[in-house]
Amino acid sequence: MSLLARKVLGTPDGRQVLRGVLVGVSIAATVVCAGLWLRTRNQVHHITFATGGETGEYYAFGRAIAQVTQKHAPNIQIEVVASVGSAQNMDSVQRRTADLALVQSDTPVQPAVTAVAQLYPEMFHLIARKTANVQTLRDLQGKRIALMPVGSGSYQLFWPLAAHYGLSDQDLEARPMPAKAAHAALRAGEVDVLFRIIGLGNPSVAELFQGDQLELVEISQLGALQLAQPFLESTVIPQGSYSGSQPIPPIDLPVIAVSALLVANEKVNPDIIKTITSVLYEHRNELIALTPRAASIQSPERSQNLGFPLHPGASAYYRQDTPSFVVRYAEAMGFLLSLSFLTVSSIWQFRQWLIGRQKNRADDYNLEILALIEQLEQAETLSQLQALRQQLFSILRQVVIDLDVDKISPESFQSFTFPWEVAMTTLHHQELVLHQVELTGQSRD
Repeated sequence: MSLLARKVLGTPDGRQVLRGVLVGVSIAATVVCAGLWLRTRNQVHHITFATGGETGEYYAFGRAIAQVTQKHAPNIQIEVVASVGSAQNMDSVQRRTADLALVQSDTPVQPAVTAVAQLYPEMFHLIARKTANVQTLRDLQGKRIALMPVGSGSYQLFWPLAAHYGLSDQDLEARPMPAKAAHAALRAGEVDVLFRIIGLGNPSVAELFQGDQLELVEISQLGALQLAQPFLESTVIPQGSYSGSQPIPPIDLPVIAVSALLVANEKVNPDIIKTITSVLYEHRNELIALTPRAASIQSPERSQNLGFPLHPGASAYYRQDTPSFVVRYAEAMGFLLSLSFLTVSSIWQFRQWLIGRQKNRADDYNLEILALIEQLEQAETLSQLQALRQQLFSILRQVVIDLDVDKISPESFQSFTFPWEVAMTTLHHQELVLHQVELTGQSRD
């Protein structure tokens, strides 16, 4: 410091000037920091979400996530985009042309792609015309097969399945096409069989069984298939899933399933992914109101063991409630000291009672829906259909409330959605019939 500066700062006026400069610098720094904080807090984040075809389940599920996320986190704007299928979605996330995507669990994972959540099971549906006499996959030889578009998860998985049964593209006539066109071709007899991987109880699939021309075909030999494709899971299509009056399928039908996954690029802001993950688990009822498939969202424990890395934001959400070492072991020790045979027995008895109570309540709702289906089929006026529609939605509201307060289990809710969707399909069909009757009557007048 120069001699002149020391003399100036050594005077009362000099010290006052220095204090003023320091205060001014402090105020300026505070204003800058506050401005940066407000800018970060109010910043709008734009996220691209790759799903599936605009008429498919992935697209509807993606729109539900976007809508509920925007409601609870307005600074996250999610653009839902349609795509061909899982393979394209994985590539889009890898290249960062999409931030989020829905993919099937069989899709090869790319380096920049991380897991967010395991969502719901998607079942293999092999639907054949009864006249085609297809009892197993081996019977597809020489048949015309409607497949989903090239690049979709359904298309990709069909060929390993066919190869297991000794079939190649030379042994059958594969016709890739959009889902809507495939359904129309099957109804018209332009193809013999339709193969599609989709969530159980899908309304468009249920519509295929309104006549008596089609049947579901069993898909078995999971153990052998898992040797090459360990991501496959064994499951069943429950009796009556697609029709209750004349059960379709007539018995529980063994099939194979994969899971729908939510994935993200590893560079997406962790806070954004944490918020979206919280929507899946903390606002599930709102998602269910938009798409019943949300009732099958898998537990956080399963989402943490998908065989490839979790996104840091998803990991932060799943681990936020993990107790400390001392707390965790103190509780375990206290539990072990206080545990007795009588307590264990009592808990087990209570659990069995609760499960039975949840199942009985869900069964009661299913019986109500089946009774309404009969009334829908017998309705003769549109006003009667309107009243039945109100009853259906009243039951749905009560079931969602019961799910929220654990009066019924997620598994029971899933079984409820099948007859409810059948009832809605029956309602729409009956409305069309009665509208046609009215128009015919008016034309005669």
